[in-house]
Amino acid sequence: MRYPLFLSDFDGTLARSDGTVSERTKRAIAAYRAAGGKFVVCSGRMVTSVLPRVRELGIEDGPVVAYQGATVADIATGKLIKDDGFSFEDGLLVLRALERREKHIHLYTADRLYSNMDDGFLHTYEKICGVKAEIIPELSRFAAGEGVRPVKLLAMVPPEENAPLRAALGEELGERFYVTSSSAFLVEIMPAGQNKASAVDFLSEYYSVPRERIAAIGDQLNDLPMIERAGGGFAVASGAEELKKRACVVPSNDEDGVAFALEIYAMGVEK
Repeated sequence: MRYPLFLSDFDGTLARSDGTVSERTKRAIAAYRAAGGKFVVCSGRMVTSVLPRVRELGIEDGPVVAYQGATVADIATGKLIKDDGFSFEDGLLVLRALERREKHIHLYTADRLYSNMDDGFLHTYEKICGVKAEIIPELSRFAAGEGVRPVKLLAMVPPEENAPLRAALGEELGERFYVTSSSAFLVEIMPAGQNKASAVDFLSEYYSVPRERIAAIGDQLNDLPMIERAGGGFAVASGAEELKKRACVVPSNDEDGVAFALEIYAMGVEK
């Protein structure tokens, strides 16, 4: 087996446009695991959101990566194996930067989601991710008063505001923070170094598999650190152009790109 450890993003990569995972993809994952491979979902979602989706794949044990690599949980128990995120002070700094721009903000702790706006953006997000947010209009005041330490912070924006906001935040916040995008509507902020590349490093040590024998697949800019850190980097054809320039492109998420990568590249099965 060329790649005994395979990391996959979930939304837009493993999941099709309608949010489901195809039967072919489920069979490919099962075959890969039966052959001894370790398949790990590496998502920007919160743990409580991604865990049920991983279990739908028939995976009942091992780790799942959430919050862009800041958090790793045990699938069987839901207990955290790795729990990073912002310091209390840095979380407030980023929150206030977003509030000054009057953005729709999400604040995530290990197991809770808070939002400053109750609108259509939020309702769509809640439906897709299967979570419910608590509405707190003044998030920085709430976090300061309650001592809340965010794991991840996010702004929901119209697509045309995505790149300008990332650029502005990157300039203001500097190198201590990682500003990325997991969809046209989401701008995500993490502490520097807490990205999906850190998940590759963590899982390499966890499973004693060298990085050159790890494969990773994704569709958006937040997957780029993972794609570049792994020995085999793949992007679905429906993914961001910048990602596809730096990866081996496989069929889209609606055309079973993950299954293709597992069958052709990870296991070497002929079509």
